[in-house]
Amino acid sequence: MSEGLTWTVYDADTMTQAEIYGEVLCQLGEQHPEIVALSADMANSTKIGRFGKKFPERFFNVGIAEQNLFGVAAGMAKSGLTPVVSTMAAFTAMRACEQVRTDICYQNLNCKIIATHGGSSFGQAGTTHHCTEDLSIMRSFANMTVIVPADGIETANAVRAAIDWPGPVYIRIGRGFEPPFYESEDYGFAIGKSVELHPGTDVTLICCGIAVLQAVEAAKFLQANDDLSVRVINMHTIKPIDEAAILSAVTDTRRLITFEDHNVHGGLGSAVADVIAASGKGCAFEKVGIPDCFCEVGYPEDLYSHYKLDTDGIVEKVREVMGRDFEEDDDWEDEV
Repeated sequence: MSEGLTWTVYDADTMTQAEIYGEVLCQLGEQHPEIVALSADMANSTKIGRFGKKFPERFFNVGIAEQNLFGVAAGMAKSGLTPVVSTMAAFTAMRACEQVRTDICYQNLNCKIIATHGGSSFGQAGTTHHCTEDLSIMRSFANMTVIVPADGIETANAVRAAIDWPGPVYIRIGRGFEPPFYESEDYGFAIGKSVELHPGTDVTLICCGIAVLQAVEAAKFLQANDDLSVRVINMHTIKPIDEAAILSAVTDTRRLITFEDHNVHGGLGSAVADVIAASGKGCAFEKVGIPDCFCEVGYPEDLYSHYKLDTDGIVEKVREVMGRDFEEDDDWEDEV
């Protein structure tokens, strides 16, 4: 078992997700001599440079050449090493898409990808640096595992779990000071297993990444002000997805809403919809995220508000879905 973090939740208030994963990766490097780290001239921005300072002989900077970055990582994995690769999500999922797919996933290589600046977290940098398509792309690749941590502490858990998980893993984190949610690492993180954060029987909110904290705050507000029982599920693993938790929510609440900092096509919402459709069970369902457009340019907090991913937006969407009329009987036979 890996040792716990040497910092506390109070440190997490002043550390980005990337800084936390950089610290955890250094700890893992002491335990796993087969781990090597690779960067495309972004060691400081992605914080993988922390590993490079501690293990300079195991750190490789290929320069501004993301396609080469993943090709080199594939070769290292073939030789028995465990490469951890980090660059921006936009460069990983799109600029080096072919190399991730063909060099790494096709060969099912043990390569761990930590993609920073995911979603609209680099909002003021514009469309070239936004990445609201990566979950759709990555979950379509055979052999790829896809994880979207809710905060720095969950990022630490995800990185540790990824090292022990066979095959390629894509971990998508933000750019800056996404607020912490968890108070400790001991809440039962496991790849492919969601976490229920708030019980409820009226409606279920299935979230990942930055939407998790906002959804829990919305659930508490709705319980206090609307007398609504709102279940909140942190679906940190998009692939393999926790089908049992989704189907339980369909049966128990009959209303589901997904929230994600990603295009509504192909990401978490689509993955949840696939499970519901395959079950043959009906429910009121809606996907909330970036609509079928390129994200606006602005500070992340303003974008989250604009796209209804903050607490106010989630409350508004829940009230809207609760106002819908649909068949709520327990007989599924006419819906199969």
